[in-house]
Amino acid sequence: ITLGHKNMHEFLHSPFIRKQGNIYKPNNKDMDNESLNEKTMEDVHTKEIDLVNRDPRHVNDDVVKVDFEDVIAEPPGTYSFDGVWKASFTTFTVTKYWCYRLLTALVGIPLALVWGIFFAILSFIHIWAVVPCIKSYLIEIHCVSRVYSICVHTFCDPLFEAMGKCFSNVRIRTTKEI
Repeated sequence: ITLGHKNMHEFLHSPFIRKQGNIYKPNNKDMDNESLNEKTMEDVHTKEIDLVNRDPRHVNDDVVKVDFEDVIAEPPGTYSFDGVWKASFTTFTVTKYWCYRLLTALVGIPLALVWGIFFAILSFIHIWAVVPCIKSYLIEIHCVSRVYSICVHTFCDPLFEAMGKCFSNVRIRTTKEI
């Protein structure tokens, strides 16, 4: 079963199946070509968020994809009762689903605030401290590199050229004694 170009299997455990492109945006209006041309700069504060694909960059692909079959498995010959297996599957799946939802409801918004502050501080430090320090260092090191280059060319080049001329006629021959 396909839904647009996405497989329906990705959304089997979600109680709500939304169509691709059901996007939340305050005062969402369909934009025609004229209004798209008028909008020259995208405002990041009213950025559209996709309620279907919540991990578009696949950040958590390898981390939190844990299903019942990944945790509990019975090898052939040691099966429990079918009813117990079904009840275990349902209990695991529903508990995981609702615990995650409860935790995100209680802790998600405060953590989003903390991470927002953290990345704002990180961006501020990078923009206003790190990049200017690096640029200043590169400007200052450029002058030092010129002086260093002049010193190397003035003192080391003649020395190594003279040594090269002295040792240019030296031949080394190896012989193997039997």
